[in-house]
Amino acid sequence: MLAEVEIDYSWSFNECSPKDTSYITHGYYTYPAKFIPQLASRLIKENSQKGQVVADPFMGSGTTIVESLVNQRIGIGTDINEIAFLVAQVKTTPLPSLKLAETFIQLEKDLKKRLFAEKEYFLQKAFDKLHLHEKIDYWFKPAQKENLAILLYSILEIQEDALRRFFLVAFAQILKTCSIWLQKSVKPTRDLQKKDYDVLQTFLQHAKKMIQKNDEFCKLLSPSYLENIENYRIIACEDARKMPCNDESIDLIVTSPPYVTSYEYADLHQLPLYWLGYLQELADFRQKFIGSAYKVREKRNLHSSLACEIVAKLGNNKKGREVEHYFADMYEVFKEMHRILKPQAKTCIVIGNTNFKGIDILNAEVFIEQLQNLGFKVFDVIKREIPSKMLPSTRDSKTGQFTKIDDANLTLVYPTEYILIFQKL
Repeated sequence: MLAEVEIDYSWSFNECSPKDTSYITHGYYTYPAKFIPQLASRLIKENSQKGQVVADPFMGSGTTIVESLVNQRIGIGTDINEIAFLVAQVKTTPLPSLKLAETFIQLEKDLKKRLFAEKEYFLQKAFDKLHLHEKIDYWFKPAQKENLAILLYSILEIQEDALRRFFLVAFAQILKTCSIWLQKSVKPTRDLQKKDYDVLQTFLQHAKKMIQKNDEFCKLLSPSYLENIENYRIIACEDARKMPCNDESIDLIVTSPPYVTSYEYADLHQLPLYWLGYLQELADFRQKFIGSAYKVREKRNLHSSLACEIVAKLGNNKKGREVEHYFADMYEVFKEMHRILKPQAKTCIVIGNTNFKGIDILNAEVFIEQLQNLGFKVFDVIKREIPSKMLPSTRDSKTGQFTKIDDANLTLVYPTEYILIFQKL
């Protein structure tokens, strides 16, 4: 069925520059594998009306929620990742320009004193309060670690929650740059020759950029949204199978589920997770994610004959178990989506297929079977090119592992993807 679907290039948004796709608060934080706001916005406008409720069970950094607010809808979202939740909170919260600017000026003043004139005193206070994870020493040189500790300590002193979270996201954004993580790699790779970036200047520069983007966000929102954003947005750090919604209360779902081996996303978030105290053991953190093979589970019904065929081809090994868990978990998410959607309402799911050691992982086709078995009907299927996604985009055809773009034996992992639009019967 899907093999016959031709690419609709209008959904590729090739005309959009990085500046376009990072407009307003979308430029706050570099989030892996997020879909572009233009895609979410078009789906929202074509499949819902102003004032209706749009949900995203895999909200990530909050792209769907931001676009719901900009387009005068109510946005509801969840994500199991604490960093995603923090970023989504900040991206969807318009802040008063004057108060934000005043907080920034005071923070800059404090930091210049604490990082230079009184460094030893505030370094001790920072280390006493933060109890930093030992893994930070693996990723950060001593001088960078010290400066970042004082910076984080100073941000945590900000009293107002929304303002403190705003600058925590600015802090999280600069961690990769100020670490020895290979700058051009999305995989956790150390570069021991990486140059040292000035922590204070890097932070101040990005915070100023965020302040400007907050002002742009505020200008796009209607006055009622600016006055009380909480009336138009509900987000939670929660499992996608536990949406904070009543039965049959949602007018539209727009989401991009994680791909198979989604627990690998945890590796990409580890720097802010360590610094902000959300992560002790990476293996434990991975267990929370859809499709994780890091915990023992009972065998479950996949509700798709195609899914069973794919799992059988992969065999009784780690990869086979990952894919089996993934499809079983996604079926549970689809059940929750069916519960919260109003009758005749639509769900838009952005997902791609991939290949592992010559075996096609047909995510989109499996989703179609699972959703139809739950009582959805196919409304439309759109195939789009993916201009870029911040994920390792190639696999070694021999090992099946993600690899660098210049390695041999490469297979594109997600060159295209599908937008599956279903209607609840």
